[in-house]
Amino acid sequence: MIIKDAKYLTSVVNKANILKEGIDFAFVGRSNVGKSSLINSLVNQKKLCKTSSTPGRTRMINYFLINNSFRFVDLPGYGYAQAGKEHKLIWASIMEDYLLNTNCLKRVFLLVDLRHQPSDLDLKMLKFLFYYKIPVSVVATKSDKIPKSKISAYVQVIANKLNLGRDNVIPYSSETNFNKDVLLNLIENDLT
Repeated sequence: MIIKDAKYLTSVVNKANILKEGIDFAFVGRSNVGKSSLINSLVNQKKLCKTSSTPGRTRMINYFLINNSFRFVDLPGYGYAQAGKEHKLIWASIMEDYLLNTNCLKRVFLLVDLRHQPSDLDLKMLKFLFYYKIPVSVVATKSDKIPKSKISAYVQVIANKLNLGRDNVIPYSSETNFNKDVLLNLIENDLT
């Protein structure tokens, strides 16, 4: 698959405005895991998704129209320690509303940082997606920060923590586009 066109569509902050028709691929993960950078990498744009050095900036559901036929959906990051309890509950609520109340969702890409063991929140998110039978792929970001010879070992650690097979964790680099073709092939297969 080649992404030729990508543009910002809309942002929503409540259940009433969640888009009900179309095809979505959602990206979810802890704050600062690199969701925006990964989306930018997939669409070959540096500034489609706003990136920030401050975690917890994505507080809405952000929709991006891809090739005028489907959407990438950037969900709020979770686990940001500086966010107050009220904000965390709002973010959790809107994410749950989206994940359970849209018929558009083809796949969720659950992002974890390859350099660190997945958190309890990552594990809860994965269990949530499995429980509701939502198709999910685990993507281990920031693989460029680790020597190539050690990537496989780090992938194994993540797979063990999430109770997955090693092949179910895809290492990825937004800097080098490592495994970009793997994610685009998954998307293309879901569209056919």
